[in-house]
Amino acid sequence: MRIALLTSLFFSLQLVAQSDRVKNFTKQLCSPEFHGRGYVNGGDSLAANYIAKTFQEIGLEALNGTYFQSFSFPVNTFPNKLEVKIGDKQLTPGVDFIVDAASGKGNGTMVFQTLGIYEMYTGKYSFSKLDKNKMFYFENIGYGGDTLTKVKENLEKIAKYAPVMEVVSTKLMWSVSGKAHNFPYIQIQETAFKNYFLSNSTVTFAIDAKIKNHTARNVIGYLPATKKAKKTIMITAHYDHLGRMGAATYFPGANDNASGNGMLISLAEKFKAKGLKNYNLLFVAFAGEEIGLYGSMYMASHPPIDLKNIQFLLNLDIMGSGEEGVTVVNATLFPEEFTRLENINKEKNYLPQIKKRGPAANSDHYFFTEAGVPAFYIYTLGPNKHYHDIYDTYEELSFSAFGNLSNLLEAFFREMK
Repeated sequence: MRIALLTSLFFSLQLVAQSDRVKNFTKQLCSPEFHGRGYVNGGDSLAANYIAKTFQEIGLEALNGTYFQSFSFPVNTFPNKLEVKIGDKQLTPGVDFIVDAASGKGNGTMVFQTLGIYEMYTGKYSFSKLDKNKMFYFENIGYGGDTLTKVKENLEKIAKYAPVMEVVSTKLMWSVSGKAHNFPYIQIQETAFKNYFLSNSTVTFAIDAKIKNHTARNVIGYLPATKKAKKTIMITAHYDHLGRMGAATYFPGANDNASGNGMLISLAEKFKAKGLKNYNLLFVAFAGEEIGLYGSMYMASHPPIDLKNIQFLLNLDIMGSGEEGVTVVNATLFPEEFTRLENINKEKNYLPQIKKRGPAANSDHYFFTEAGVPAFYIYTLGPNKHYHDIYDTYEELSFSAFGNLSNLLEAFFREMK
């Protein structure tokens, strides 16, 4: 009895230690030292090195002599100055305004010019006639559907000829782009604009933007089966995020997707402790997801192993909540695998629900599915709605279903025939 109790205590302490390691790993990925894992100050490269080091510490092997797969792409960056003032009021980046991902560089103090909704919807105006020495502003509020699409298209066209300020009432969400407009393009919250705008007010701005050719790296860790096996399971998560928007503002990307990398590490630790007999495991942290699934697209076309030998791929994103369960993309494509996942969950009562969703090109599973690899993309559901904003911090992660989801996914693969 005493031996059994000591054994139980040992495994309980081991689980706690594993949980602490995963949380510390996730927290580090969100830290300002990693600059939002983007394209300013080498943020994504620092994260790649950290993930590779962690893979090595767990005991995952390098594949073909390296933990990395490199590829390149153009990206628009905002490395230095990024300031906006309405009248004499300094605005706060990420709170009062963001710049469009494809914003050009520029600076100045300008008065405003605008057009009506007819011109903005139809485009029946020669935008080249706009004064490049005035800030074009448009209140893009209350529009939806086709109108919203047309307005957005024409605002981007206007940014070829003059600086643009788009006033919105919706949440400010940033992104990444591989191109740049000729002029600055600023998106400002309606409340900030209305609070500080007076008749004949001016806008003062300084936007430093730079297109560069960037080399990023997918990070790969290999775990062979306990006996010789031909087939491999891939478990993936993108580690890149949006990076810095100016020198002072960064996007931590905790839920999106430091949490997914935390789950990657959690599963790697479990399978290292007790491997699979019939399947090798390939753990991949993708770069370049936020700019257009570039890392997974590159790997799908330059696979480190034969795609025909991949039995199944599981892609993890937004793993930090789970109070309301998870959604499984591609569930309708692979009903047998989805049923197995559901049955395990019903037996163990790990999650409140597993929602079924069809195929979608919304994460790194996509290009592998298109190449014939069976795959799921799973993300958690819960009250944490921070996404592509400065509030997606480690402190906002609840990890509510993290342990149970990790157990569910482990069981899913251990029951794979």
